[in-house]
Amino acid sequence: MRSFTRPITHRSSRRPLVATAAAGAAALLLVACGEPTEGSSDDAATTGAADGEKTTITVYTSEPEEKVDEINAAFMAANPDIEVEVYRAGTGDLNARIAAEKESGDIEADVLWAADSATFESYKAEGDLAQLQDVDTSALIEEAVDEDDHYVGTRIIPTVIAYNTDVIDEADAPQSWADLVDPKYAGQLVMPDPAVSGAAAFNASVWKNDEQIGEDWINALGENQPMIAQSNGPTSQEIAGGGHPVGVVVDYLVRDLAAAGSPIAAVYPDEGAPYITEPAGVFEDSDQKEAAERYISFLLSEEGQKIAVEQAYLPVREDVGTPENTPPLNEIALMTPDLQVVTEDKDAAVELFQNAMQ
Repeated sequence: MRSFTRPITHRSSRRPLVATAAAGAAALLLVACGEPTEGSSDDAATTGAADGEKTTITVYTSEPEEKVDEINAAFMAANPDIEVEVYRAGTGDLNARIAAEKESGDIEADVLWAADSATFESYKAEGDLAQLQDVDTSALIEEAVDEDDHYVGTRIIPTVIAYNTDVIDEADAPQSWADLVDPKYAGQLVMPDPAVSGAAAFNASVWKNDEQIGEDWINALGENQPMIAQSNGPTSQEIAGGGHPVGVVVDYLVRDLAAAGSPIAAVYPDEGAPYITEPAGVFEDSDQKEAAERYISFLLSEEGQKIAVEQAYLPVREDVGTPENTPPLNEIALMTPDLQVVTEDKDAAVELFQNAMQ
């Protein structure tokens, strides 16, 4: 576990990323109708833009619909020659779709924007991600950047303990992961399903491999019989509704609900919070490399990161502020495990978690 109490260094001398290929084109979309057609080559895309035609890219994402719609509207306003089509699903469903597409041919999307670094490390190892060619990461915090330039983080999303303020007084709220195994929380807890949520699967592996927590904590947590919700969204709603007044959930959802008037608050645990960076990368099979990288560059731009902050996310650059009523990033203790260990052990950790919760 490491706290961001040291200054976060910028890669100010870093050059734009050096690269190779990209990713496909097609999917159920939320910002347009119908299935996208197969993409053309980069040269054809450039010619089409000059003729007033639009290049279409397909983004596979786990972002909430209203948030990705807002980002896409801003991107297309700034890039009128590019149309964005979206297939949105939980990370587990996205992984299943990608696996099926690989089995039958090529991955039918250009950009993957979802989940955690461990998921992207797996795709990188399988050769599914192109090395980024023209995405400038010099303004980003170091933790957001893949050293091999195959993907880049777009937000800092810690997982926290949340509680219903109508049911539990602030003085009695759990302050650590260790507190959650206290028998007084039996039947009161709710958590997302790591078989569905990429963030929850990542958390399971981080917890399992953390010397302060480990397998014993996961098994003890299971004895308190948490409700297992499908994903972080239903988890946050269950806490806010008071049905299960204590839970484990990503922090931005707590901010969203509190801002809307729900009786919910967050605690950043004493041992540190596991976090994801919701990376974005370009699929190797893509025919629209340049347009796909322009999309990722927008997510990282000052405008894109300001939108992220307005959407209650912690940004990956330090020149755009942070959400209201949020601790500065350098005051939040974050768990920073060995990424290779977390990646390789994720399936075993999910299995351990599921067995413990039965």
